[in-house]
Amino acid sequence: MNVFVIGGTGLLGTGIVRRLVDAGHDVTSFQRGETDGDLPDAVTRISGDRGDDSRLREALSDVAPAVVVDLACFDAATARTAVEICDGVVDRYVFCSTIDVYHRPPPRNPVTESSPRNPPVSDYAAGKIAAEDVFFEAHERGVFDVVVLRPWNTYGEGGTLVHTLGMGSYYIDRVREGKPLVVHGDGTSLWGPCHRDDVARAFRGAVERPGVGGRAYNVTSEETMTWNQYHRHVASALDAPEPDLVHIPTDVLREVAPNRTRMLRDHFQYSTVFDNSRAIADLGFRYTVDFETGVERTVEWLDDHDAVDSWKTEPLDDRLVSAWTEATDSVVEQFDSSTR
Repeated sequence: MNVFVIGGTGLLGTGIVRRLVDAGHDVTSFQRGETDGDLPDAVTRISGDRGDDSRLREALSDVAPAVVVDLACFDAATARTAVEICDGVVDRYVFCSTIDVYHRPPPRNPVTESSPRNPPVSDYAAGKIAAEDVFFEAHERGVFDVVVLRPWNTYGEGGTLVHTLGMGSYYIDRVREGKPLVVHGDGTSLWGPCHRDDVARAFRGAVERPGVGGRAYNVTSEETMTWNQYHRHVASALDAPEPDLVHIPTDVLREVAPNRTRMLRDHFQYSTVFDNSRAIADLGFRYTVDFETGVERTVEWLDDHDAVDSWKTEPLDDRLVSAWTEATDSVVEQFDSSTR
């Protein structure tokens, strides 16, 4: 099958492209650069900017793919343009959305594909919701089959690991050196990373399998863990010391470091578990890369590319740990043993 991937050189895109090539598909990657991305030699690369409608139209006309996999659409306007360009050209459109479309906190766990999407948790979520609606409307009109996939914290080789204060790779060095780790709240909210190779398996199913059009699919971890467990798994995978976890209330972190806690605000603070049963049944999704193995592979890639920053490059963590420890000690000291 001829498959056209928009954004095929990103973290998830490279995994999807490799799975499609391994399955015998003819794959074209539409990308900004001609050589970026570690893709198989069999892939046809076409250079172009997603925002250049004429270039995208030309590329699709030349390739005439049966399926488009779109990893780079983030709003309704872009989705409407894609529908117009692909009308009469493709048979199926696979759109990469996100679990961010679900309102948080969810009314119940586990979260299924019918869980409420509004109000959006962020501008990013609002854009993805609007794009989904455009594509589903096109499916209803019979323009082409639409399959929507909703991943959650996809990680792997070519990326890094998230943590309370973002995605900085210095976190890995802190873990290795046994430095204190800032953890939001009491560390018991839930998280579930999924390796890109497993997520890519679901995308292959979305490309190949009949009868899946018009549906959305959660594609997330089957190894949900607390944040305390998350950090301990990372330390175990790296053969690092038992982590020193310093718990600081989410509200405090958001107040003192607003620019570093947007992911915490929108995602990390909530406990969510997602139901993947539909993707397992319909798309052949399987969770095969356990988190510690995935961490080993991800960090090995970062080491090979000299991409792990020193913990010394980011002073905020130690400032937070010191200030919170001093404040906590001060509160405790105000109460003598008789009042305790």
